Amino acid sequence: MKTISANPSNIERAWHVVDLEGQTLGRAAARIASVLRGKHKPTFTPHEDTGDFVICINADKVVLTGRKLDKKIYRRHSQYPGGLKEIVAKDLLEKSPEQMIEFAVQGMLPKGPLGRRMLKKLNVYAGAEHPHAAQQPQPLAL
Repeated sequence: MKTISANPSNIERAWHVVDLEGQTLGRAAARIASVLRGKHKPTFTPHEDTGDFVICINADKVVLTGRKLDKKIYRRHSQYPGGLKEIVAKDLLEKSPEQMIEFAVQGMLPKGPLGRRMLKKLNVYAGAEHPHAAQQPQPLAL
């Protein structure tokens, strides 16, 4: 019996849609990252992008447990002196809920070019509508 290593020519990609309404941010992000990476498939190969496409809807209705809404801070730095920018999770959820989901999923993917390629297969929308009906996405249970 041989071990089959996936390569770009024999990877089958599917489309999944995830409704984030009432879902916990971290638990949903972990499941989404797993599907983007392809760990749910028997042909999973760590050094190849074997994952599927994921569409997330209702990102503005995601739930953070405890006091994270007021206490969790997202930081970035411009690399200039005094260039630290901070935003509280509550404000980020109002301003750009799509970014909150992307940050959570990005932290659970591999770092480097492979992880960036996987993240491009994630589509996040604040509302319930998405423009990917032609791909016939299947619902993904979280």
